[in-house]
Amino acid sequence: MARNLAHMRLVRFRADDVVREGTIDGNSAVAGGARWPLDAVRLLAPCAPSKIVAVGRNYAEHIAEMGGERPKEPLLFLKPPSAVADPGGDIVYPRQSRQVDFEGELAVVISTRCRDVPRARAASVILGYTAINDVTARDLQRSDGQWARAKGFDTFAPLGPWIETDVDPAALRVRTYLNAELRQDAPTSSMLFDVAALVEYISAVFTLEPGDVIATGTPRGVGPMRPGDEVRVEIDGIGALSNRVTDSR
Repeated sequence: MARNLAHMRLVRFRADDVVREGTIDGNSAVAGGARWPLDAVRLLAPCAPSKIVAVGRNYAEHIAEMGGERPKEPLLFLKPPSAVADPGGDIVYPRQSRQVDFEGELAVVISTRCRDVPRARAASVILGYTAINDVTARDLQRSDGQWARAKGFDTFAPLGPWIETDVDPAALRVRTYLNAELRQDAPTSSMLFDVAALVEYISAVFTLEPGDVIATGTPRGVGPMRPGDEVRVEIDGIGALSNRVTDSR
């Protein structure tokens, strides 16, 4: 994916049994000169990351609710690409867990292969922004002592609904609803480490590839979901990501 400087909503979708990449224009999905009504297509995760680099403890109030300590540097972990779920797709409740939590977050999508990007150039390697739900098996996170299993189950990274190319990541608001009840609500300006700082820090560790995702951390208000629940992550200027929880048992 190339860097898009103009305001665009970039989307992946399935229409006529073909996966397509295009844009949103009003109530239509557009690709290759053809148009489809949005209600006639199936939206897919808007990118196919080689990795999801996620950030823990990036909002002070979330640190307080979880009883943790404020990190001196960004706290990183990885979610595998197999965890990606589509907008409207299911979050599968794994049989190994008894507490699966939602965590609504702003996600950054990378545009170009890059390494050691200074914060002053961070915007030049960002394709745009979308929403992610950093689904977490909280009981396994506690018992394992590290986060790979708790954060990495299939369907534990719903992503979408599209990539917005022209928003200010410091002037957004993340809201998460569980069954239409507001549970999380915070401005992205309250991040401890802003997007540019995260790009600089992460790219000093990992080579970032086009389509890679940085999940920027969740605000306070995380909580458990159960099979049958619906969780919706809304971000001002981007849109809403909705998914239902299903039972694997």
